[in-house]
Amino acid sequence: MLHIGSKIETELRRQERTVAWFARKLYCNRQNVYDIFKRESIDTTLLRRISGILGHDFFRDLSDDLAATEATNKM
Repeated sequence: MLHIGSKIETELRRQERTVAWFARKLYCNRQNVYDIFKRESIDTTLLRRISGILGHDFFRDLSDDLAATEATNKM
């Protein structure tokens, strides 16, 4: 199962963005961002905001992970 917080952190690092930048965009403090990185699941409204800020479709990542899991289970 995809760890969404880890995926968000990886994408942020891939874009060479700082946690401080991300916190400003989310209108929260840096500690909240680090808490997001630890989450295995996330509210869809927050994930939509994060997807927009980072320009990355995390919903597609979740969907792809679901499809891969289903394919594995059918084998």
